Amino acid sequence: MSSRPPSRLPALNDWVASVAALTTPDRIHWCDGSEAEDAALKRAMLADGTLHALNPDTHPGCTLHRSHPGDVARVEHLTFVCTTDKDDAGPNNHWMSPAEGHAKMDALFAGCMKGRTLYVIPYCMGPIDSPLARCGVEITDSPYVVANMRIMTRMGAAALARIEREGLERAARGERGDTFVRGLHSTGELDPDRRFIMHFPEELAIKSYGSGYGGNALLGKKCHALRIASYQARTEGWLAEHMLIVGIENPQGETHYVAAAFPSACGKTNLAMLIPPEGYREKGWKVWTVGDDICWMRPGADGRLYAINPEAGYFGVAPGTGAKSNPNALAMLDRDAIFTNVGVTAENTPWWEGLDTGTPVTDWKGQPFDPAKGPAAHPNARFTVSAKQCPSYSPKAEDPQGVPISAIVFGGRRASLVPLVFEARDWTHGVLVGAGMASETTAAATGAVGVVRRDSMAMKPFCGYNFADYFSHWLSFGNNPASAADKLPKVFHVNWFRKGSDGKFLWPGFGDNLRVLEWMLKRCEGKAGAVETPVGLFPKREDMNLDGLRLSDEARDVLFGFDREGWKAEMASIGEYLAEFGPRLPAALEAERQRVAAALEAEAKKAAA
Repeated sequence: MSSRPPSRLPALNDWVASVAALTTPDRIHWCDGSEAEDAALKRAMLADGTLHALNPDTHPGCTLHRSHPGDVARVEHLTFVCTTDKDDAGPNNHWMSPAEGHAKMDALFAGCMKGRTLYVIPYCMGPIDSPLARCGVEITDSPYVVANMRIMTRMGAAALARIEREGLERAARGERGDTFVRGLHSTGELDPDRRFIMHFPEELAIKSYGSGYGGNALLGKKCHALRIASYQARTEGWLAEHMLIVGIENPQGETHYVAAAFPSACGKTNLAMLIPPEGYREKGWKVWTVGDDICWMRPGADGRLYAINPEAGYFGVAPGTGAKSNPNALAMLDRDAIFTNVGVTAENTPWWEGLDTGTPVTDWKGQPFDPAKGPAAHPNARFTVSAKQCPSYSPKAEDPQGVPISAIVFGGRRASLVPLVFEARDWTHGVLVGAGMASETTAAATGAVGVVRRDSMAMKPFCGYNFADYFSHWLSFGNNPASAADKLPKVFHVNWFRKGSDGKFLWPGFGDNLRVLEWMLKRCEGKAGAVETPVGLFPKREDMNLDGLRLSDEARDVLFGFDREGWKAEMASIGEYLAEFGPRLPAALEAERQRVAAALEAEAKKAAA
């Protein structure tokens, strides 16, 4: 029944056997991650219509997958965190007891793989030899998931060897040998009423049924790398964050690394793959991509935070990706990529809204394209591609020790109030800035689009435990001798999406965002000034390079302006939001909010006098 001998780790063999007994597959396949295995799986998927080949001349090795029309996004309302104590999950998560969660899922999994193959996918999140990396095993009945996990993680024989080694070492010490993350997935019947994603952080376990969509099915992504890893990180003293990692190399050859958190559709991938403006390139500025989505950080021996990208690929949103917005992303999508829910041209090439060339003839559902019936590509259409194909791929991306982080950036999509950039006064204030960040909802989440909501650290859908405890964990780094306060990254907030009186964006964005990053790094080096306000440190206009930009007087006033009354209302709103977390909210965070609110009031009284 099995295509290879069982693992050397009894705990893993026992788990696979128990899953097979529950799901009753016709066959078990242990994935080795080889090219031969990948080619065979893709041939089978091309034969049965799971994948469609694209133009081999223009897009060699590229394929298209079309999801069920009702299975195209995260389903936050069907995503649960199952902890023994409901309060440990917190109001930021939907909760179910572990017993109820297992019973509900096991009833769905019973016999669900009959007639199918059970795939065992050992994987490593992070460089295979990194002490910051963590491993898992996903069991699935979807070869599409296998193909994507091969791109998105270090999957196969090397990962299995690490899992076995770590498990056997623990067992030899009399400890549990199954401390790898266990993920069980089945596409099921793609019935929305029989679709759930359950997380059991105390057990390091995930169960997902009824969806083939990326984050719901590729369990190494958000499920492991954020929801489970955030729980692991709190217990082990590190941070698992929804952040890009980018290296900025100045003309002197010095590279500083920045981690940045943005909700979906707020320019995260574009910033991760930023191309400097021409004037910057001529002076020798370079931008290096370490990661575009997830960042794991822990204190190093020198007190600084060091980060790895636990992913090996990009699972990016296709619409909006074009020659202007993200040429680096576009450049890596002409070979060996898996596209999901994009349109197709007459030349059999992938197409989505935002491309400058080509005309779609078929939409994402496989129907003749009719603009009156909607876009050619689904708004949440995706590409999966190896990170190593990115032209700006950092040579440090595989460094097992990670890269030192100089600055942490929070950002959201705000049309008013929030300036282009400001700096937090210290670490505690920075945690408040991250906790209170807000942005508009996007097509990556079900429900209304364009509604502003609080999304702390861009982790609202992804933190695997109570946000109040999460804020406490963040605050602890400011008091941890292992991460000395003077060594911690400076914290900033950016807003690329401020609009003027005409409703148009005031900041050009894209490559010009490097101007803002340059000011941040100068602040980290003590080489740039700032204006102190109650809500943070604003840049002096003369300290930011605006040469060559055609900014109107309104743009300059608004992008760098401070609206005291607006911020008073914002602090009150943040207070109402934080109050939702009740008595577990760390007193230090509320005290910091009150400090800012009091400073705003004092300044208002001074101005009135």
